[in-house]
Amino acid sequence: MSLGSSLTQARKAAGMSVDDLAERTSIRASVLREFENDDFSKSGGETYARGHIRNLAHALGVDAATFLEMYDAEHSASKRPMYELLVENNVTIRRSEKNRMSIKSMGIISASVVAVAVIGQVAYSNLQSSPKSVVAAPAQSPKPVASAGAPATPVSVAALEISVSAARGSSWVFATDAAGAVLFTGSLAQGQSKTISSPDKVNLRLGNAGAVDISVNGKAVGSLGAVGQVVDRTFEANSSK
Repeated sequence: MSLGSSLTQARKAAGMSVDDLAERTSIRASVLREFENDDFSKSGGETYARGHIRNLAHALGVDAATFLEMYDAEHSASKRPMYELLVENNVTIRRSEKNRMSIKSMGIISASVVAVAVIGQVAYSNLQSSPKSVVAAPAQSPKPVASAGAPATPVSVAALEISVSAARGSSWVFATDAAGAVLFTGSLAQGQSKTISSPDKVNLRLGNAGAVDISVNGKAVGSLGAVGQVVDRTFEANSSK
């Protein structure tokens, strides 16, 4: 009984069609039919053929060694070395081939090592023979000592204070000084207030002028506009207008 006939018999005994076996083993049905006709020429060589046979035996629940022995007896072109058979059956591992370095490569590596050593020695010698420069530490200038009788630097006091009070509703406020620097920007909810200070000048913009009351240096100015009106006003030191 040939290997192809044994495959056919095992497949039928397992209750599978060729298509069923092809789906389970991922081997094309046309190739399986050739195997059952004892044609293993399109399997890609003996190694692939033996792998397919092992896969088929596993799917059919048959001992793979039986099918492999039949394949070797019927289809193997030459007797395979025992070492290859042991590797194929996972009894031993394949030996890795050692990379052989040619004499020429070894010579190039040796010359490179010598060159690096010579360059390093020359650089070290030059470093040892060159005079070491001494970097003088920068002289520290003496810190000025304040005399006992010297007057203290006067602290600038804001000459202009503007109070913005959201008495009748919320409003957004934007204030800058004479140089254009922002002193305050934000929204005031009803009941909140904000004091804005500057030494000389305040440019004030109100988003809802009728909702807020203004006082300058403690003097009430009142509302600057109507409800919902956007108003720009400039206040200068010693002035409430």
